[in-house]
Amino acid sequence: LLSLGTGTTSEFDKTHTAEETAKWGALQWMLVIQQMTEAASSYMTDYYLSTVFQDLHSQNNYLRVQENALTGTTTKADDASEANMELLAQVGENLLKKPVSKDNPETYEEALKRFAKSLSDRKKLRANKASY
Repeated sequence: LLSLGTGTTSEFDKTHTAEETAKWGALQWMLVIQQMTEAASSYMTDYYLSTVFQDLHSQNNYLRVQENALTGTTTKADDASEANMELLAQVGENLLKKPVSKDNPETYEEALKRFAKSLSDRKKLRANKASY
């Protein structure tokens, strides 16, 4: 299973003072709650799937690809400008060089190549079985 995320912001890395949050209106609080809920849902889905694949001794059959530190215009889903597309392409290029996780030093590039080879090998195996 190849799970492709749309990316998350580093918004939760920011801290806010009591003075700042005291000035927030209902809309700001609703946006914060929505962001937290979406982030928790994405994280929990990834955690659940990862755990299931580990329990089945098939952890090499699951890969989640997700950038967790989007900033600026790269966080805007409706910005299809050429400049933003170039920024997003660069985010993707940079992500390929990052390790998959703290526990897995394999880069996303290496993991995707391994994953693609596994899928190709399985397709060849099915084709060979079908020809008998």
